[in-house]
Amino acid sequence: MTMRVRSSVQTRFWIKEHTLIVDFYGRRRVLSSAPQGGGLTTATHVLNHHVESAPASNSPGPAPVWGSPSRYLRTLASALGLGTDTVGLMTAVPMTKLVTARASSGNLWVECFATVGVTNAVRAGEWPAASVLLKDTQRPGTINLILVTNASLSNAALVGAVQVATEAKTGALRDHAVPSCHEHRDATGTGTDAVVMACHTRGHGPWHLYSGTHTVIGALIGRVAAACVTRGLAKAKKWQERHR
Repeated sequence: MTMRVRSSVQTRFWIKEHTLIVDFYGRRRVLSSAPQGGGLTTATHVLNHHVESAPASNSPGPAPVWGSPSRYLRTLASALGLGTDTVGLMTAVPMTKLVTARASSGNLWVECFATVGVTNAVRAGEWPAASVLLKDTQRPGTINLILVTNASLSNAALVGAVQVATEAKTGALRDHAVPSCHEHRDATGTGTDAVVMACHTRGHGPWHLYSGTHTVIGALIGRVAAACVTRGLAKAKKWQERHR
């Protein structure tokens, strides 16, 4: 069975006012860890909004303008004309660093939109400490993954898709030896990562009860997530080198 991975995507998207907007052209089932619209829901759009990094709590300067992320993102969605059925993410990574990937096999496809920053990279299991408020939190440090498929996934498969995307992200970080910013061991993610998985409602796409790494859709999810994190890491490195 052949599988193709490429950087172009077919899902409609655009960037406006420092915000990536992904348009589903209808209602989709979505499972996410997003600050706005998180959990299991239905949505018509996903947005990923760039904000200036929050200063450390012991640093001079104004407090973040957004206050409550969920309230801020709801207000932003309304201002952009997207309505209430919008899942919203935030990141300090500029939208100029957006990366995308598409993988397909037969009539099945998965696409990924990602912004990647790793300055607050951590290893799962590290104990939260005051050091998370050091100066590195003032630079981009979030990996946001937005995945879209033409498949229709069961609730279990949606959870499995998030699991596979997370495994792929961690694998890419370890392939590139990204260290935790606290313990200097291999990082598994960052302290503020978010993932969104969107699929068709039942009856409107190929039905999948499972989506683990032994399945075709799981392989597609893993390929696009890993490709995006890998390309995003390269862009993050260049950004950091230019802004030191």
